[in-house]
Amino acid sequence: MKEKIRKANEEAVKRLKEAEPYLVDTATAIEVIPGMREKMLLHAAPHIDWEHMCGPQKGSAIGAALFEGWAKTLEEAIKLFEDGTVEFEPAHNHQSLAGAGMMISPSMKVFVVENRKHGNKVYTHHQEDQTVALRYGVFTDKVMENLRRARDVIMPALGKGFRQAGGISLKKMAAMSINMGDEGHNRNNAAGCLLEKELMPHLIDADVDRDSLRAIVQLFDYDERWLVYPEMAFCKCMLDAAHGIEFSTLVTAMGRNGTYFGIRVSGLGEEWFTAPAPEVKGFFLPGYTQADANRDMGDSSIMETGGMGAFAMAAAPALAKFGAVVGLGGTFQDAVEVTERMYEITLAENDGLPIPTIDFRGTPTGIDVLKVLEKGIYPLINTSLSHKDWGVGQIGAGWTSAPAECFTKAFERMVGNWGLE
Repeated sequence: MKEKIRKANEEAVKRLKEAEPYLVDTATAIEVIPGMREKMLLHAAPHIDWEHMCGPQKGSAIGAALFEGWAKTLEEAIKLFEDGTVEFEPAHNHQSLAGAGMMISPSMKVFVVENRKHGNKVYTHHQEDQTVALRYGVFTDKVMENLRRARDVIMPALGKGFRQAGGISLKKMAAMSINMGDEGHNRNNAAGCLLEKELMPHLIDADVDRDSLRAIVQLFDYDERWLVYPEMAFCKCMLDAAHGIEFSTLVTAMGRNGTYFGIRVSGLGEEWFTAPAPEVKGFFLPGYTQADANRDMGDSSIMETGGMGAFAMAAAPALAKFGAVVGLGGTFQDAVEVTERMYEITLAENDGLPIPTIDFRGTPTGIDVLKVLEKGIYPLINTSLSHKDWGVGQIGAGWTSAPAECFTKAFERMVGNWGLE
């Protein structure tokens, strides 16, 4: 059995490293996302129903129903959810990603990322604002306006640019940005600038109209983290290529929705191994405390699963102070030690994502269920903090780690399915 696992993990890592994700287009969600239907909302994994959703996720669902025109009032929206008219599905189960408490609805525009090596695709939404947004459970008139602007103006114009460019390599961009101080989850400054530089000539050549071009430039100027969702799709595109390999113990997804945290494992099919979502310890915007915070949520932990985010903290000196508030230290050396600890629970170093501050070692990549349990070290995640009630928004940022229970449940399934001892 050990030899079967070794060979399976070797193949999974090979496929992950070989992946070539390209940002190729934007499209209407229901037209491209596999299995999406009318009256369906896609949320951060794992599966959850209306009754058990946290406040910001419920707020996002309400906002999505209003955006789609399924309801005219909050009360009408809630009735749709309570009577089962609207379906809820994990975005991961539909080759997609939903950040924080976001609900992807049928008419929203999504980014299309294609793995040109293996052929799989991933879809994800646009970041319509920084802190007061649908993904944090806010559904004000301003949020609705931002969503319509993204759907009708920004995303179609970006799609023209991506098509004109023949696609943009996210692998190349991620490698360059890590060399420029990004880690991909909470710092995307370099990646955004690199993509803007590459995309702008193609937007002009694609004859994007002046008003749309102005809207895109305003987006680039306003939100240095606008590219976080395509970067998440980059990681999922690699990991999906490594999924479905019998006997592989490599984790191909981590997701959380404010109520549950789940992992998916390459050799264990589509099952999610779940535990209660953990708290996030961090720093808060003025006026908020830990008592206001929701538990961890969003599909953005795909960044850590793919070897970025907290796993690449050594690449992002600007975020070194990030850990001081949660006992992880606040020096650059502390950030390096976070990355070094993650090497202990991963199967490989991704030489396609070299970290210059540690002699160009590749990022720690390929979380191994067996190593996690053997070492007693659990994957670290750096993440945003949402208010626990809908209608407020982001209130801070911080750190958490994947629950042990997810990994013990996955191991128990390996014992049952494979006879692992």
